Amino acid sequence: MATSPLFDPRQIPVAGVDAHLPSPAPASLEAQAIAARFARQHVWTPELRKEDRFVEERAPVHASVLIGLVQRERLQVLLTLRPLHMNSHSGQIAFPGGKADAGDADAVATALREAQEEVGLEPQWVQVLGTLPVYTTGSAFIVTPVVALLRPGFVLQANAEEVAEIFEVPLDFLMNPANHRHHVHHWNGAQRNWLSMPYQDGGTERFVWGATAGILRNFYRFLLD
Repeated sequence: MATSPLFDPRQIPVAGVDAHLPSPAPASLEAQAIAARFARQHVWTPELRKEDRFVEERAPVHASVLIGLVQRERLQVLLTLRPLHMNSHSGQIAFPGGKADAGDADAVATALREAQEEVGLEPQWVQVLGTLPVYTTGSAFIVTPVVALLRPGFVLQANAEEVAEIFEVPLDFLMNPANHRHHVHHWNGAQRNWLSMPYQDGGTERFVWGATAGILRNFYRFLLD
């Protein structure tokens, strides 16, 4: 469901907050610890796999997104705001990423190509750690999340056709379940459930929700289990 004048996810009441759940240990949110977790093929169970379908006319499409962890004093997650003119997920916060092309070698190649096209992130600044389980959106995108460390020093340039803003949110904020809010909405005769993780970025609220929040929730489970 895209953000639009007919549907504003910020106006949907909060049904619950997960403050009762444990947070990952601070040491597990460091770059070396996350890299080691992927390297040892950590066994875990994702919480969210598939959203209820809300776009019936679109055939399923494979896609990849880049969960870019910027190596600052606290790891930061690189995110974008999608322009309002886009056909799908307009006005939403998203990871850099998009549909797979026939020329992409694999899901990682798709994520790297899309990140370069959308925000100008050159591959030499990226250390891919691994992938999370596929997440299928309600708009029929079969998404492979690719987790990577981003070495500081890169220069980003937003592709105005696909990205309205580029910003960062602290990983420890997004991985704290006290910031994970549940919403329930009845739409088109069905009940929709999703998470939000609103972040106050100075005077701007970064309303992380939907598929982006669902993928981050799985990353939380990966770091916690």
